[in-house]
Amino acid sequence: MTTTILLATSNEHKLDEVRQILVPLGFIVEGLDSLGISIPEPVEDGATFEENARIKAIAYARGTGRISLADDSGLEVDALDGAPGIHSARFSGIDGSRSERDAANNKKMIEMLGERSAEESLARFVCAMCLATPEGAVLAETRGEFEGVIVAEGRGENGFGYDPHLYLPELGCTSAELTSDAKNERSHRGDAVRKMATLLGSLTSRLDGE
Repeated sequence: MTTTILLATSNEHKLDEVRQILVPLGFIVEGLDSLGISIPEPVEDGATFEENARIKAIAYARGTGRISLADDSGLEVDALDGAPGIHSARFSGIDGSRSERDAANNKKMIEMLGERSAEESLARFVCAMCLATPEGAVLAETRGEFEGVIVAEGRGENGFGYDPHLYLPELGCTSAELTSDAKNERSHRGDAVRKMATLLGSLTSRLDGE
């Protein structure tokens, strides 16, 4: 039997990344936009990626009445003491389109590194995932990481967020220069989703019975 998973996001980039891994394993992945209803965004006031993923998964599971998978992800830069971290999506503090926010976030990060003379700092993308039920029970949690070096000059078009600025020395390219398949094999989200897929295999009967 095919299992349908609700991914608690309207971000098409995230949906595509998760679908590329879970669909070949027999799962159907739907996003929030497919529901045709408006769910209030929860306040992400956790202190860690894991806490925020849990907040989102439980809130959307309760709001939709369906088992929901949520993630919280971001970039940790060593020279910035782990910033932007859980504030990655709104690091610059500006509103606007996703591409405008991405550009402003990257600009602020590079400027801060320049002030510390640490333009080439070790950094990593982190993704925490949580699967929760409408009753508020957490079924599974995973974490993935993807390490590289920050470069001031962004490169590549196959990505979003901070991807153009995370350089991968062993591959000689940035995260945004990887193909979709190569990125899924290595990325923080790909790592977390594959770990979740392993756990989902043992939970399938429970998911189908809900």
